[in-house]
Amino acid sequence: MSQPTDILPETGPRRRPPRSLKEAWVALAGLSAVFLFEMLDNSILNVALPTIGRELHASTTALQWVTSAYAVVFGGLMLVFGAVADRCGRRRVMLVGLVLLGAASLATAFVATAGQLIAVRVAMGVAAAMTTPGSMALAFRLFDDDDLRVRAITVISTVGLAGLAIGPTAGGLVLAVAPWQVLLLVNVPVALLAIIGIRFGVAADAPSELHRDPVDVAGAVLGTLAIVLALVTPTLFVEEGAGAWLPWVGTGATVLALAAFVVRERTARHPLLDLQLVGHPLVSSGLAYKAAASLATAGLGYLVTLQLQLDWGWPPALAALGMLPQVVVLLAGSAFVTPFLRKVGFERAAWLSALAVVAGLAVYAVLGTLGYGWVALALVLVAAGLRVVGVVAGTNVLRGLPANRSTIGAALTDTASEVTSAVGIAVAGTILAALFTGSVATSGWTPQQTAEFRLSVVVAGLVLTAVAAALVSWGMLRARKATADAADPQLSGE
Repeated sequence: MSQPTDILPETGPRRRPPRSLKEAWVALAGLSAVFLFEMLDNSILNVALPTIGRELHASTTALQWVTSAYAVVFGGLMLVFGAVADRCGRRRVMLVGLVLLGAASLATAFVATAGQLIAVRVAMGVAAAMTTPGSMALAFRLFDDDDLRVRAITVISTVGLAGLAIGPTAGGLVLAVAPWQVLLLVNVPVALLAIIGIRFGVAADAPSELHRDPVDVAGAVLGTLAIVLALVTPTLFVEEGAGAWLPWVGTGATVLALAAFVVRERTARHPLLDLQLVGHPLVSSGLAYKAAASLATAGLGYLVTLQLQLDWGWPPALAALGMLPQVVVLLAGSAFVTPFLRKVGFERAAWLSALAVVAGLAVYAVLGTLGYGWVALALVLVAAGLRVVGVVAGTNVLRGLPANRSTIGAALTDTASEVTSAVGIAVAGTILAALFTGSVATSGWTPQQTAEFRLSVVVAGLVLTAVAAALVSWGMLRARKATADAADPQLSGE
C-alpha cells in the first residue's frame, strides 16, 4: 500500500468540530444544495425533452444524449476528481465545480442548437463529478461523532430525495408558464447557495487530511474509460438486444479496460485507487450493500414503470401515483434512520436494510403480477432498505478509509451506485427483449404477448433478486471480517 508523501497545505481557518447539527447549519445548507442539484437535475429535465426536441429540432439520438452525456461524464470522472480533491483540498475542488456549474447553467440562456445543449450538459457533468463526492466526504469530516455524521448525511440525502421526488411535477408546472431554459437556469441560485454555505460554513481541509502523491495519469485514463464503457454498454443491451454484436463488443472492451486498470493500480507506485484500501472489510462491505440497493432500485423502477403503463394500461399520471409508496418512504424514512441505527447498531442496520431490499425484489418477482398491492409492498420494502443503506454504506466506506482518501472513497461509492443502476436496468431490459415477441411499446398486446411480458417480469425479478442477494451475502461476510478485525487487530494483517 502506498503511503502519503508530502502534505499539501490549504490555507484557511481551522475550527473545532460542531457539537450539533444546529452549529453546522450553514455548512449543511451548502452541502444539501450540492446534493439537491444532482438529484433534481435529470428528473426535472426529462419532462422538458419533448419541448426541447421541438424547439431545437433535435433528433431522437440528440435528445438521448442531452441526458446521457451528463450521466456518462459524471460517472466517468468521479474517481478522477475524488483523487484530485484528496490532494488539492475537497472544499477548493467543490467551490471550483460550483462556479463551473453556475457558468454552465447560465450558458443555457444562449443555447440555440441541440449540440450546444449537449455541450452544456457535458460541462454540468464535469461540475457534478467535482462536487457530488465531496458533499459526502465534507459532511463526514465535518463532525467527529458517528451519530452526528449519520444525522448530517441523512439530512443531506433527504433534501436530495425531495428534489428527485418533486422534480417531474415542478418541471411540468414551470413549463406551463416559462420556457424550458428556466429548468436549467434554476441551478444558478442553487450553486450560489452552495458556494455561500461551503465557503463560510466549511473550514479548509487540515493538512493532515490531504496528500501530495503524484496523480496517476495512466490509471485515471484507464479508470475513466472502464467506467464510461460500463455505463454505456448496458444501454446497448437494452437498445440493441442481446443478439446484436455491438453490446458484446462493449462488454469485451469494458472487461479489458477494467483488467488494464486493475493491473495498473496494482503496479503503480502511487495508484489513483489503492486496491488494498478498497479491500478493507468495512469498505468492501459498504460497497457491496450500496451496489445491491442501487441494482434493485433501478431494476425494480424500470420494470414497475413498464408494467403499470404497458401491461395494466395505467395512464402516465396514474402510473406516477403508483410509484408514490416508494417516494413517501424515501422522504418520511429520514425520521427513522438515526433511531434505527442507535437501536441495532451499524453492522446489523446495514445487513437488515440490505436484506429488506432483497426481500422487496423477491416479493415483486413472485407476486408482483398478481395485483398492485404486492407491487406497492415491494416498492416500500426496497425504499425502506435503500433509505438506511444509503446512509450506512456510505458512512462505513468512509470509516474504513484514512482521512486523506475520503473523497475518492465517496466517489467510489457513487460510482458503484451509478454502474450497478445501469446494470440493473440492462438486466431487466435484456431479459424482456429476449422473452417478448415484437415491440413492447406497441398498443393492443395479444394474449401471448401479455403472458410473455409477465413471464419476463418474473424471470427478471428473480435474476435481480439472486444478484442482489449475492452482493448482500458478500457484504455480510466482509462486515463480519471487519468486526473480527476490530476485536483482534492482529487478524487484519495490517
